[in-house]
Amino acid sequence: MPERILIVEDEAHLADGIKLNLEAEGFSAEIAANGLQAIARILADEPSVVILDVMLPGASGFKVCEQVRAQGSRVPILYLTARGSEDDRVKGLELGGDDYMTKPFSIKELIQRVRAILRREEWYRSSPGASDLFEFGGNKVDFAAYKAYTRQGEIELTQKECMLFKLLVENEGNVVDRDKILDNVWGYDRYPSSRTVDNLIFRLRKYFEPDPKEPVYIHTVYGAGYRFTREA
Repeated sequence: MPERILIVEDEAHLADGIKLNLEAEGFSAEIAANGLQAIARILADEPSVVILDVMLPGASGFKVCEQVRAQGSRVPILYLTARGSEDDRVKGLELGGDDYMTKPFSIKELIQRVRAILRREEWYRSSPGASDLFEFGGNKVDFAAYKAYTRQGEIELTQKECMLFKLLVENEGNVVDRDKILDNVWGYDRYPSSRTVDNLIFRLRKYFEPDPKEPVYIHTVYGAGYRFTREA
């Protein structure tokens, strides 16, 4: 069965063009023309990937992402928008988006990004320990449910938080360099924003470290990357 892509775009000619190209590559594609319709479609019949404009009638793309994440949907979201400022990128990704492309764009790159998202989803689901509880330092992480149980209580984790932490855990005791982080968590050759990465690490430390300012589990190795150790 082909992967199902939902295109959320109010410019009909653009949406039709994307749909035609995706179908030529073997995907199944559908179109939603406004934000409210997109929310309903995602929650009723979760697609494989959502290509999401930001400036939409009914509800903005940011609101769509925020609403479906609040309802527990983990559908991968790729923003495709004319809003290309760093602040917009950071906001979109921190609301739970997976990737961010600006218009005008290359249809070949768009399809590559969709495929990269699907590869990362497959890695996350199929790699060892994906369905297990991971315990360390009085914390528990449920990678399948995107939840953590810490001294603060139960915490809902974002997909990117889970992906980054899972990558660190799989390489416990070793430095995970930036290239590997990019390939597994973002899937392309540059960070969406240094602020986004910093904020993810900050949040993981806030959840799991006794003192986030003096981390004992998630270490920064300056000039190299990050290292996770189970023992403080």
